[in-house]
Amino acid sequence: MDQNAMKDAVGRAAVEKLVRSGMKLGLGTGSTAIPAVRHIGLLLQQGKLTDIRAVPTSFQTSIECEKWGIPLFTLNSAEIGGSLDLTIDGADEVDPQGNCTKGGGGALLVEKVVAYASAAYAIVVDETKVVGNLGLRFPVSVEVVPEARVTATKALESLGAEVALREALRKAGPVITEHANILLDIRFKKPIDVAAMETELNRIPGVVENGLFTRKHPTVFVGRGDGSVEVRE
Repeated sequence: MDQNAMKDAVGRAAVEKLVRSGMKLGLGTGSTAIPAVRHIGLLLQQGKLTDIRAVPTSFQTSIECEKWGIPLFTLNSAEIGGSLDLTIDGADEVDPQGNCTKGGGGALLVEKVVAYASAAYAIVVDETKVVGNLGLRFPVSVEVVPEARVTATKALESLGAEVALREALRKAGPVITEHANILLDIRFKKPIDVAAMETELNRIPGVVENGLFTRKHPTVFVGRGDGSVEVRE
């Protein structure tokens, strides 16, 4: 089974196990979360799910929901009231404790707001995303206001991070997030205390949010190359 097939299988598995009619759902961003969104849309069209109220985490997710007729709201909507039953999202990396890094798609700010507003949280990944330690191979994203680019870079370096400004593809200049900020991608040379680092990164003036997710331990669905899906409660 190739990587795309693994992503489809794991997204379907999470939806079938966790999603029920009447839920307020947070829907994540990225190539592994989108198959879950599509499966929810299919079940709605088939009448197997009803009364779903969805909060998307990015423009990408909103557009996909519109394609499938999934009703869209925000956390501020009266129908949502600032809390969700469940969020399903992907991850750049996930460790054995269920801690994650997110932000490869640039939507980490809303992804974290939505995840931490959810009673239950599910992460869907293929087996290539499972690692022993976060932040060594795939970078941790840090969203920063443009005026703090240099000062935040120096502060991150003082914490032992290698820092790179994320550059856009097919556009000159840096990536600009949906909230008009920039992204600094950081890597560490040795394992870190991820929970402590999540807090420490957000203490830097100018940092809006970072891609370490440690405060909400999810059910993790791992798609395997043999077609199976491992569920880590």
